[in-house]
Amino acid sequence: MLQAMRNKMHGWPSIIVLGVAVFAMTFFGVEGYIMSRADTYVAKVGKQEISQQDFQDRMNQLRQQLSEEQGDNFDADAFEKAATKQKVLDGMIDQQLLLKANEDWGIRVPDEAVRDYIAAIPAFQLNGHFDATTYQNLLAQQRKTPEMFQRDVRSTLATQALPNAIDAGTIITDAEVDQFLNLRMQRRDLTYAVLPQQAPADAAVTDAQIEAYYKAHIADYTNPESVSLQYIEVNAADLKPAAAPSDADLLKRYESEKQRFVQPEQREVSHILVNLPANATPAQQKAALAKADKIAAAATPANFAQLATQDSDDLGSKRQGGDLGWLQKGVTNAAFENALFALKQGEISKPVLTPDGYDILWLRGVRNGEAKSFAEVRNQLIAEATTGDKDRQYNEVAGKLSDLSYQNPSSLEPAAQALGLPVKTTELFSRHGGQGIAANPKVIKAAFGNDVLSQGNNSNLIELGSDNAVVVRVAKHVAAAPKPLAEVRDAITKTMLNQRIEKAGKQLADSLLARVQKGEAFATVAASAKAPVHEQAEVLRIQPDVPAALRDEAFLLPHPADGKPQYAAVDMHDGSFALLAVTKVQGADLAKVTSNEREQLRQQMAQAYGAVATQELLKSLRATTEVKIAKDRL
Repeated sequence: MLQAMRNKMHGWPSIIVLGVAVFAMTFFGVEGYIMSRADTYVAKVGKQEISQQDFQDRMNQLRQQLSEEQGDNFDADAFEKAATKQKVLDGMIDQQLLLKANEDWGIRVPDEAVRDYIAAIPAFQLNGHFDATTYQNLLAQQRKTPEMFQRDVRSTLATQALPNAIDAGTIITDAEVDQFLNLRMQRRDLTYAVLPQQAPADAAVTDAQIEAYYKAHIADYTNPESVSLQYIEVNAADLKPAAAPSDADLLKRYESEKQRFVQPEQREVSHILVNLPANATPAQQKAALAKADKIAAAATPANFAQLATQDSDDLGSKRQGGDLGWLQKGVTNAAFENALFALKQGEISKPVLTPDGYDILWLRGVRNGEAKSFAEVRNQLIAEATTGDKDRQYNEVAGKLSDLSYQNPSSLEPAAQALGLPVKTTELFSRHGGQGIAANPKVIKAAFGNDVLSQGNNSNLIELGSDNAVVVRVAKHVAAAPKPLAEVRDAITKTMLNQRIEKAGKQLADSLLARVQKGEAFATVAASAKAPVHEQAEVLRIQPDVPAALRDEAFLLPHPADGKPQYAAVDMHDGSFALLAVTKVQGADLAKVTSNEREQLRQQMAQAYGAVATQELLKSLRATTEVKIAKDRL
């Protein structure tokens, strides 16, 4: 190619082109032609980039979490909306802002906090206690090392450090608790009368009126668009199970994966931590070491737990006498681990410098690594093989269904015959859904989508749940159409009469309200409408024996002034109305609030106030940090 260009580069045009090229290189630099860098971040917070991969991973995590929580009601399309993507990205930006603030202000997550957090995860526990083997196996299934998982946990805890500190520093006074209680548990004395339904001024509904109403509200009397579907379903539970693996196969797998079933060496340890601040001064280091040396010199197996309870700065373990339980390699930091595995059983170490300070270790027990026998893990291997075969079988059938229905977009029969699966049919259903698979939002969306409804194609494979999927096509389509007037005449008549009854009731209620507001006695006014009067004292905001409409309106009215009640006409939302009077307002009966209830409320208020303060902090951090967002990469 270069030779061809050389052959053609003759004459004055070539001289001009070459001159321009030389000028460009001279002006902009040769590096611009040799090296180029394309930005790939979705956001940049200060100098920290949020990559497209990190963003997609977070989106996928949230998608999976919500899918598991919401089941059939999960709407996958929500994750394609710009607003959802921006919300997720804002959360990631906030995390980066908090991490940067931690770095600037010297806030760090100690190893003990990471360890305690991991140990408290139920999935890693056996009989209520952290089990290192379970921990290692579960991480291996997720293709993570302990170091990777600890890094994730540390990052999570780091983003919580400032919000937790703000919550802990939020002080809620007794006066603020009382003020909130007085609002939430305020008591109001009510007098009310539910008015009887009124006869309409005109009980005759003419054909002309019915027809006019029908035309004005035609959308209310229209049969919605509906479809019936054909579908093929593949469900792992319905597939014929594969033959159970032989003992020879199981033994072969056991031998090839024997390392999985080795119980690693574990050590039971207690410790005493003398905390050392980040960026400690030489004087602070010297003081911490002196304190640790003194504790180590006094420590014996008999008094170690007492000293830990008394002197340890590790709040997570000091209440247990410094007990950390059984640990294995890869769970703690390198300095701690090296010191621990250098000890003999029963020995107490000298102070060990770790990222959190000076640790004094007492090795209480040792479990040597040992492998489980084939007999011990045989049932586990069978379960794994069966599950694996089942998953492979499902994936194979589902994949073939997807391919065959795509290759034959106008019919499900070829896929049904090839896979030996029946073609099923749903009843007609609208965009609001129906029964069976027609209740699934994904199926509804596909059924009324352009590709399936308008183009007449088979759908893509639709995942209904774990190991369950369908492909659908439209069997019958019924367009939206108004119902015949004759069919809805009675319903329209009833609606129009109800509207007239409601109008008459409102007119009566308004007239009675005007009378009591002018000073006429409530009982007299209610009696004129043949409405019994009810009185209820000390009604709370949530009180089931008072109609909700009355209760809600009662707490919207102003306080009675100068002994004069506050009045309102209330729509009961059933065609009737009521006349209401609020005669007295009192604060909460604080004597009925227990100390435990007050403390729970105080904590809830602290969390709520802390959340507001955290949001204000994030606004301030964002205002002082350069944040770039590449919306085109979301």
